Amino acid sequence: MPSSWAAAISGEGRLPKPEAWDRATADYAGMLATLINALALQDALEKEGMVTRTQSAISIQAIAEPYIRRRAIRHLEKGRVVIFAAGTGNPYMTTDTAAALRAVEISADVLLMAKNKVDGVYDCDPKLNARAKRFDRLTISMPCG
Repeated sequence: MPSSWAAAISGEGRLPKPEAWDRATADYAGMLATLINALALQDALEKEGMVTRTQSAISIQAIAEPYIRRRAIRHLEKGRVVIFAAGTGNPYMTTDTAAALRAVEISADVLLMAKNKVDGVYDCDPKLNARAKRFDRLTISMPCG
């Protein structure tokens, strides 16, 4: 079993949604956008020689496996990067919620999040804390928490 695993969840990237759409429809469109982003990430990682699997919370088997917790863990144990797409598969839930949920489900040691309009990794939210410390370099052996 590898000493470290890598999994990612893709966000929608601020998909513009028509105001006339109801919330659930807009959220499902966002889930599809996360799947497009997951495929782009998968392609980029594979071009760097990494073995990846994309799992989707909504059924779209032609391009992604269905999300199955035990299968995701098995992929990770084999050293594959797992990319989670389509959030939780439920409207009204953010991809932040999905990231936290998937991290708990796979027993992740750490959850790192990349957000819009944030220029790096910080020890806390720089928008909420002016004293947030930006990390110039990250390593797998850095303490978390």
